Amino acid sequence: MRTAIDAFFRSDAFGVVGVSADRRKFGNVVYRALRERGLKVFPVHHSHDRVEGDRCFRSVRELPPEVRAVVTVVPPAATEQVVEDCIARGISSLWMQQGSESTAAVTAAGAKGIAVVHGKCILMFLEPVRSIHAFHRGIMKLIGKYPR
Repeated sequence: MRTAIDAFFRSDAFGVVGVSADRRKFGNVVYRALRERGLKVFPVHHSHDRVEGDRCFRSVRELPPEVRAVVTVVPPAATEQVVEDCIARGISSLWMQQGSESTAAVTAAGAKGIAVVHGKCILMFLEPVRSIHAFHRGIMKLIGKYPR
């Protein structure tokens, strides 16, 4: 899992699938966290034109070629479609946020050579880790459940 996490963050640009215009929703939180850390990030939502003032893409297939990593913050069935789009688009890293993954999505992405992170909260790994996520990460390290 650590190899997939490291591969994800080596990307030059990222897509966030399931970004919301509502700042309280987790997709929006993830999008802003990536952007606030100076990363090049693109929002993806099938029905939004703009999020946080930025152009929103309708699908992974529309993302600029520089995007090599995608994080999903959508229901598992939607993630399964995102995996198909990632395969078609040549995405090399995929982070399925907790609650977004399904066995079928993980298996399909892995079978096509996509580095997959699942069952982990991206905010526990996005440096510098802040707020409750830093505390949670510390606990995970203490109990030996933090990927090395």
